[in-house]
Amino acid sequence: MRIAFLINSFETEQDVYTTTRLALAAHKAGHDVRYLSVEDFLCDPDETLRVRVRAPGGTYKTEKTLLAGIKGDDHVEEKLPVEELDALLLRNNPADDASERAWAQSAGIVFGQMAARRGCLVLNDPEGLAKAVNKVYFQRFPRDVRPKTLVTRHAQDVRQFIEDHGGDVVIKPFQGSGGEGVFVVREGDHANLNQIIDAVCQSGYMVVQEFLEEAAGADTRMFLLNGEPLRRDGVYAALQRQGAEGDIRSNISAGGSATEAVIGERELEIAEMVRPQLIQDGMFMVGLDIAGGILLEVNVFSPGGIGGIKEMTGVDFAPDVIDAVERKVLARKRYTQHFANVTLATM
Repeated sequence: MRIAFLINSFETEQDVYTTTRLALAAHKAGHDVRYLSVEDFLCDPDETLRVRVRAPGGTYKTEKTLLAGIKGDDHVEEKLPVEELDALLLRNNPADDASERAWAQSAGIVFGQMAARRGCLVLNDPEGLAKAVNKVYFQRFPRDVRPKTLVTRHAQDVRQFIEDHGGDVVIKPFQGSGGEGVFVVREGDHANLNQIIDAVCQSGYMVVQEFLEEAAGADTRMFLLNGEPLRRDGVYAALQRQGAEGDIRSNISAGGSATEAVIGERELEIAEMVRPQLIQDGMFMVGLDIAGGILLEVNVFSPGGIGGIKEMTGVDFAPDVIDAVERKVLARKRYTQHFANVTLATM
């Protein structure tokens, strides 16, 4: 199987990322691994969609040596028609390009849509990702699983929401990830509310949510694959994340730490409640962030944490993900009828 991983850029990619762990699992399984960035698509005058890709120049045993082989002088570069890829995993995060490379935010989705139309398996499904590019996607899920939420650009709406929901709220940007630009406003401490609103509105709409004490600096990241909790030998692909002291953000990228997670009935109930929407949208690999029995985020763009889960549980789930991709590629080859990309994505 020739499998390609789309990333934001080679300069910012790190060997601890889940993407590198997936690439290494594919490499060790004998698959033909390729990397490309959002700059590496080319649509020829004859409408052939090509990709400039890098292949590792040797055999590697660790994430560190694999990524060094991709970034360094050992890699092999080539330009391929996208039809020569069996699978393209969209592992770029549009939020990372929001401030300095706005043009790059939609590149993975747009060219992913083109690649899917040409018969390449694209994961997660780019049509589904187009719906999820901002936090309004979260509103598609049942009200029973998510906190009360307001989306607005007007300060008076925020003040009314605060009055109606006990005075404690979380304000975050319409788009973004990694806990960037997230503020907590406590009851009786609204002196900086106008400044917070102005800061968040600089990037667009605000998302205002009721504050959940149970979610203050801690949550559970649980992975779903094909709409189901990822599990092997009784161990779930999940970890408990704890924010740095005094920080309400639990994101590891924001200085948080991780411990082994306990998955109970409520977490599994939430997974089942969001499954139909994820299946409909072709969301192959998803990270759910859950705290206090409430769903805080649905991460469909390059969700991370596979490495931390391996450290906590001793189980490496990266091969499970690659095996699932391989089964989809084989299914497409075995059947004469055409399966839509969105169907294959969660099959």
